[in-house]
Amino acid sequence: MLREKGHSVGVVDMHTLKPLDQDAVLEAAKSSVVLTVEEHNVLGGLGGAVAEVMAEIGTGARLVRHGIYDEYSLIAPPTHLYAHYKLDAAGVLDVAEKALSWLRLLHSRR
Repeated sequence: MLREKGHSVGVVDMHTLKPLDQDAVLEAAKSSVVLTVEEHNVLGGLGGAVAEVMAEIGTGARLVRHGIYDEYSLIAPPTHLYAHYKLDAAGVLDVAEKALSWLRLLHSRR
């Protein structure tokens, strides 16, 4: 959906956190925005691991961690939960577009 809107995007499936594929993280960090998406709390998960690698190397990419933020989660059928937490396709698209608009705004102020 992002490509249809003219954005250059890629997807990396990080099937394990340990060992973390640091080469894949660094390759992704060559872009302007790295968006991690996980279907659980964003604290202590993929986003944090990616942040550590990006911070140690000093990449210039903006990191956006997306998932369930630090709150008690609701109980509902999975499809309802994915929609509520923006973990379905439409929700991830919305989060990605907001991250890209923040980046455009940041660059326009320079």
